[in-house]
Amino acid sequence: MRRLLSWSFVRHLLRLHLGLFLYGLSVAVMLEARIGLDPWSALHQGVSEQLGWSFGRISQVVGVLLILSSWLTLQVRPGVGTIFNMAVVGPWVDLLRVQSWLPHPSGLMLGTGQFLVGVLIMGLASAVYIGARLGAGPRDGFVLGLSRRSGWSIRGTRIRVELVVLGIALLIGGSIGLGTLLFAFLMGPSMQGAFKLFRVSKDPSPSFAVEGPGVATAPPSVAEGQI
Repeated sequence: MRRLLSWSFVRHLLRLHLGLFLYGLSVAVMLEARIGLDPWSALHQGVSEQLGWSFGRISQVVGVLLILSSWLTLQVRPGVGTIFNMAVVGPWVDLLRVQSWLPHPSGLMLGTGQFLVGVLIMGLASAVYIGARLGAGPRDGFVLGLSRRSGWSIRGTRIRVELVVLGIALLIGGSIGLGTLLFAFLMGPSMQGAFKLFRVSKDPSPSFAVEGPGVATAPPSVAEGQI
């Protein structure tokens, strides 16, 4: 009897969800630091105020536009990881923020320290879930696709993208704080360091294929030592 799912695929799926949980945790930690929004959130807030749409709706629209542009111009194919990223990170953030064990720093110094911890966790989370080779989220996929196409490092690409987004957010009235600037300059190094640590490829496209009825396999490029 043929297996519905290969054990390799199941393990990569578990890795994906562990990474997405850590991603939600990182966002919750940074939000509770209360020293400013990340550039993308500041952009979503500014567009929301301009158009009168909800923050969540703007985030979804921007996500879809990034997926399409990455796919059509940077050849970054979406995968199940892309869908799960858009579907579960938000609920994880909401769930974690209502738990009383998350720190609520009262001063700028403590808030800054907590925000920096959140940035480090997000870099780790990105390497974990993208290393599952099931597809990247809209923003991470765009950054990695641009890095691969331009030849820039992940660090340099992420800083450039975050600064452009920050500038647009500033122009349209998004909330800019210390956390916004810290994220723009430090998320790239955090992400690149985690990718090197876990030996994750810059290609964010999914690498699993389905052979036969429901049997998932990974090509040789996704061997255990290469993710």
